[in-house]
Amino acid sequence: MSKGKKHGNSRHLRKPQLAQMVIDYFSQHNGEIVDVRNLFRTLGLNTHPSKLLCMDVLDDLVMQDFIVEREPLRYERTGQPTAKERKQQEADERRQQLMQKTFVGRMDVRKDFAFLLIDNREVGGDIFIPKNQLRGAKTGDKVTARIVDWPEGARNPVGRVVEVLGRAGDNETEMHAILAEFNLPYTYPKNVEEAANQISGQITPGDVAEREDLRDRLTFTIDPRDAKDFDDALSFREITSSKSPNSKLYEVGVHIADVSHYVTEGSVIDKEAMRRGTSIYLVDRTVPMLPERLCNLICSLRPNEDKLTYSVIFEMNDKAEVKRWHLAHTVTRSDRRFTYEEVQALLEARGEASPEDYQAPGDHTTPLPGSNFSQNAGQDKDTPWFDAITEEQKSSPLGQLEGALLCLNRLAKILRQRRFQKGAVDFDRPEVRFDIDEKGKPLGTYIKVAKDANKLIEEFMLLANRTVAESIGRVPKGKKAKVLPYRIHEQPDQEKLANLSQFVTKFGRKLKYTGTKTEISHNLNKLLHDVHGSKEQNLVEMVALRAMMKAKYSTVNIGHYGLAFDYYTHFTSPIRRYPDLMVHRLLSRYAEGGRSANAEKYEALCELSSENEQTAALAERASIKYKQVEFMADKIGKPFDGIISGVTEFGIYVELNDNHCEGMIPLRDLDDDFYEFDERNYQLWGKRHHRRFTLGDPIRVRVARANLDKKQLDFILDPEQ
Repeated sequence: MSKGKKHGNSRHLRKPQLAQMVIDYFSQHNGEIVDVRNLFRTLGLNTHPSKLLCMDVLDDLVMQDFIVEREPLRYERTGQPTAKERKQQEADERRQQLMQKTFVGRMDVRKDFAFLLIDNREVGGDIFIPKNQLRGAKTGDKVTARIVDWPEGARNPVGRVVEVLGRAGDNETEMHAILAEFNLPYTYPKNVEEAANQISGQITPGDVAEREDLRDRLTFTIDPRDAKDFDDALSFREITSSKSPNSKLYEVGVHIADVSHYVTEGSVIDKEAMRRGTSIYLVDRTVPMLPERLCNLICSLRPNEDKLTYSVIFEMNDKAEVKRWHLAHTVTRSDRRFTYEEVQALLEARGEASPEDYQAPGDHTTPLPGSNFSQNAGQDKDTPWFDAITEEQKSSPLGQLEGALLCLNRLAKILRQRRFQKGAVDFDRPEVRFDIDEKGKPLGTYIKVAKDANKLIEEFMLLANRTVAESIGRVPKGKKAKVLPYRIHEQPDQEKLANLSQFVTKFGRKLKYTGTKTEISHNLNKLLHDVHGSKEQNLVEMVALRAMMKAKYSTVNIGHYGLAFDYYTHFTSPIRRYPDLMVHRLLSRYAEGGRSANAEKYEALCELSSENEQTAALAERASIKYKQVEFMADKIGKPFDGIISGVTEFGIYVELNDNHCEGMIPLRDLDDDFYEFDERNYQLWGKRHHRRFTLGDPIRVRVARANLDKKQLDFILDPEQ
């Protein structure tokens, strides 16, 4: 029997059938040159139409890069897969990625089988768990699991439980589940904890001898009231200029915990810190980058304790101009731990706070009689500064601290004003925070606003970060700068700025989005200033923020657009950010005359740090979303006024006015019309009744569903809307 006969009558072959026969043949003869005449004979193509059809198939396969014509009528497979093979390969690869991933879900355990209920579009269903792979999990438990097998044609993959986190709905369980969902750690490896416990933290005479001793400087920290890791402190003293004895000069020290002294490169602690990249801030907890012994005890700049620090020490005049500065490894001692609230109360009592601070939500301290601070202080040569503080205030310990804070606040205001004059963008948006009880249950929400006390610290940290970045990055023309991780921020997306410009015209606003970087920044700031206090403020800020690029780490410096800095890095928080630790090590290396570090190595570390930062931010948002849903779970059916905060093809996002919780009205619940999504105008519009739902519109809704497993809050339109 000839080989051709097994394929049936060649007269009745159709192109798809013949194409598969040709593909199979070349796959079986991979690496061989195939003569077309042999192919005809082998496939039994003995009629002229069938041979023409085969030539047509061969032409298609050449176009698809599956085969190549080596000589006239002689072909060879290229090694490239067919469309069908590619599809199967992609499916296999997708399953192999998924089989390396950890999944988080709730168990449903039956008599003879169990399923892990997950909300994951990649998997497309729940994970089957054999009874012998449950690790004691029961129905209602939250667990982590891995896929171990996915049989061909099976709808559900087969998995095994890795860890039982606890009962669904329990706060500790749910916070751990959020961390596990993003593959983030919630415990420390035992060997890392043991390594941290071996560090004594004792400061030896040798340590002091190698450093600049600044323990006599007036020094303090300012942090949130619940902070435990104090990684930065300020020192202050009035000094006399040798060149101008009558002019005022101030020594301002920015002192940062010297983590690199304790965490050596390549150690188990360092490797764990590198893997984490950052501390993670969930609603009710901080998951630190470093073991607690280091971040809260040894490295933390706690009051009345000697600490090893890395310091940027400035000499500044009363115009906040830096006359001299130097970088030094130091020994410091904090005299006082302040909270932001304490410092803000002082500034307000002395009449030193900005006008907008007194208008912000929350309690305020009434200015004391005789307060005479001008917002233009320091801009005029004749404006007295430190002289405004009484001699009694200067001499008493608390008075010295008060005088230092008042002076630093004025310097910070000038630094901030100068920054915006140079083109920094003002994106200080209020943040929603939760009041929670000891079990993590949300009791209410409040708005966190950055006031002068926060900005005081911010400006000096920015100054230190910029200064050390410039010291490495700014080199004479023709010289190459040494490697350093920079914090970079690209210019806004022009298309998004154009959309923003078009969008704000609906509110009678204007935005010119062309010109120099500084001009665009000034135009953005003017827009943000003009909408402040208006009904569209939140909306315009949100759309403007979406036009901005995300800041990231890189050894390739392009500057920081949002801050209007040509050089910027992160130096001031090595307890909670790994890039700061890298910067400390490189600065020390270069100060000792060391060669430039390996650019590829540090660029890879920058990319990893940027990824870790984004993942931590996603986990933080997930914890906020969970608490929002938990807070609203007992309010099903209740009406709330809100504003449309987002419009998508899937529905409308609404932020409630009184507690700032956000939920969605799914498109399926807008059943009074057929709605289409107008992306350019941020709206849904009904084709029949022409009703429009536009970003920023006021709206009244009722709570329809609160799904904690999906962290999903659904609204419906209030019937009276």
